[in-house]
Amino acid sequence: MFKKYRHTLIMKMLLSGGVTLLLSVILWTSFNVVFFKKNVTGNIQSDIAMLSDTVLLSLHHAMMLDSKEFIQNDINNISRQGEIKSIRVINKKGRIIYSNDPDEIHNVIDIKSPPCWNCHKHETPPATMKLEQRTRLKTVNGKDFMGIMTPIPNSKGCAPGPCHVHNENEQLLGLLDLEVSTEKKNAILMTFEKANVGIAMVVFIATFGALFIFAFNFIFKPIRSLIKATRKLGSAQDFVEIQLAQTDEIGTLADAFNMMGRQVQEKHHALLEQKEEYRDLFDNVPCLVSVVDLNFRVIRHNKAYEKHFGKPRGRQCYQINKDQDCKCEECPVERTFADHTPHMSEESGLSKDGKPIHWIVYTSPIKDRDGNIVAAMEMMLDITRRKELEESLAASEQRYHAIFDSIPQAVFVLDSENLTILNCNDPVEEIYGYTREMILGSSFLLLFREEEQADYAHLLKVKQEIGPCSQFTKSGTAIYAMLRISPAEFDGNRTLIITCSDVTQKLEAEQQLIQASKMSTLGEMASGVAHELNQPLAILKTISNLLKRKVSRDQQIEPKILQEMAEGVDTHVNRASKIIEHMREFGRKSDMRTTPVQVNDVLRRGFDFFSRQLTLRNISVEWNLNSHLPIIMADANRLEQVVINLLINARDAIEERWKDAVPLADNKKIYISTDFTDKKIIIEVCDTGPGIPDPIQGRLFEPFFTTKDVGKGTGLGLSISYGIIKDYNGTISASTKQDTGACFTITFPRGDLES
Repeated sequence: MFKKYRHTLIMKMLLSGGVTLLLSVILWTSFNVVFFKKNVTGNIQSDIAMLSDTVLLSLHHAMMLDSKEFIQNDINNISRQGEIKSIRVINKKGRIIYSNDPDEIHNVIDIKSPPCWNCHKHETPPATMKLEQRTRLKTVNGKDFMGIMTPIPNSKGCAPGPCHVHNENEQLLGLLDLEVSTEKKNAILMTFEKANVGIAMVVFIATFGALFIFAFNFIFKPIRSLIKATRKLGSAQDFVEIQLAQTDEIGTLADAFNMMGRQVQEKHHALLEQKEEYRDLFDNVPCLVSVVDLNFRVIRHNKAYEKHFGKPRGRQCYQINKDQDCKCEECPVERTFADHTPHMSEESGLSKDGKPIHWIVYTSPIKDRDGNIVAAMEMMLDITRRKELEESLAASEQRYHAIFDSIPQAVFVLDSENLTILNCNDPVEEIYGYTREMILGSSFLLLFREEEQADYAHLLKVKQEIGPCSQFTKSGTAIYAMLRISPAEFDGNRTLIITCSDVTQKLEAEQQLIQASKMSTLGEMASGVAHELNQPLAILKTISNLLKRKVSRDQQIEPKILQEMAEGVDTHVNRASKIIEHMREFGRKSDMRTTPVQVNDVLRRGFDFFSRQLTLRNISVEWNLNSHLPIIMADANRLEQVVINLLINARDAIEERWKDAVPLADNKKIYISTDFTDKKIIIEVCDTGPGIPDPIQGRLFEPFFTTKDVGKGTGLGLSISYGIIKDYNGTISASTKQDTGACFTITFPRGDLES
């Protein structure tokens, strides 16, 4: 226990303070005891000396009278006091003349005895001596006594005189020896000594205890708390502040320690976080990291390295990475050891599973504090996947070229900004007559009519599909193609991949069908057209007959009448010409050009061309056209064919339903309406026919499918209409509405939004 605590601060403080206090108490007590003892002894000596002088004075008269009896009686009487042990009168020869002890009378005292030797040790005994020199202490039977020898001087009454014969030159006649007991005084001294020692012990214990309590509570405990907190702080435990209710230096030290502890804790946490961060970076970095010592042993590594190569287990890097027994001939680590600079190389090896892997290695030196290289760090980037991808990419590129050139359609890769042809496949030469070398670097717009190039330059950048559109081959032959456009990246540039499908033959066959359908329609409308033409012709005939009569009778025609006749002729000639022109336009082949079209105008032109057919059958039309309808991109002539086909179907459906019924105002009607949304134009053509049975709704737009009697329909009208609408990215659907008959709904994308 002592060994444990002997070097502690409190032990040092207690020992030093305790020893100092103990010495101080001992010195103080000793001083008190010695001083008191000396003082008491001096008082005893003074008292005995006074008593001796008193005895001597009391014996003086008897001595002067030389009355031995009186002297002895006085001595006996005085010696009765309890503290007086003996009273002796001794002459110059050392003989006891008088004594309270009769047995001592006439005894001679040895001059070398302690009481006598103080004087007789001198050749000539001094006449006077100090009290201390005349005093002696002795112990008899365990009792302490103090004796004083008082000289009896020569006096005038003794020398000379009638009774004594003394020489007056004699100074000393004898000695009065008085011994007094010091038991009471010694008892007082003993009591004083014990009291002083007791008080000293109490003072020492109390002071030492107070010092210990003070030191323990205000020094040792706070210091122990500081030591404990310091150890916790040093052992990376969470720092707990010391709470001391002291405002002294220890309290200030505790506050300073708390502040230091908080700062150290913050720094420690920051250091731990940084350490963990670096450890995580080292362990979780996606590349392979290892540290190689000067003997090429792997002494540290991260998780990625272990995942690829397994645990190093003290092996050399060339054994781990390449399964070799000797160092690599071209070793970047060795070069780093040689010139102390980083190096890089690309290497290959085997993983822990025996699979080939490839990596790029970067090496950098690791130095100690003295600047000496002690190891090298290897950072390896696994490029195995990249190598595999390179090989796969090479194979894929070969497959891409094979597939690219084997696509039956012509494929162009264009620059998305200037539409320059960057690449093309082999069918381009078959379809357009241009070899790859001839057309690369040229503008794709050269394949279009010059006046249409600006329009298609815009459409190619904003549309995903265009067509059919007219293009020209190298020989100048016009073809029709469907263009499908896909944005893509090519050689790091933004490009457009355009697939061109030659639909010339398909469109020619379709045009033949459409033309046949038109001719059939014109044949059906022949009687109506004839009636339309007969009316202006009849009026012209009437006017011509009137003119002939007037001329034959040589009659003047009033200018007003002549003006009316001329205006009538002009009006009806224009009407007939318009009918004939409309028939000619309707009957001609479409050139497949796409232009802005107002749907309301197409509907009215188609109706005007077919209106006589409806009038002859008492079929009325109700219009609900939106006057603010946006345009669409299409061909007006082809759309007019769609309108005529729908009106023919509506006419036939109404005729079939109401052929045996009494005609009423609402029986035979066709409803035509247009509207638009944010993205679409909507057209509806409905009739009051019998509707469309559910079993045949799915087959309405099939070629040659018809529900009419033999000879009354070809089954191509709706099929052709469906194809025309699809060419302009539109849709058509049929349904049966309550209280009406069939209803055809057509939608087209708005042309004003294609910018």
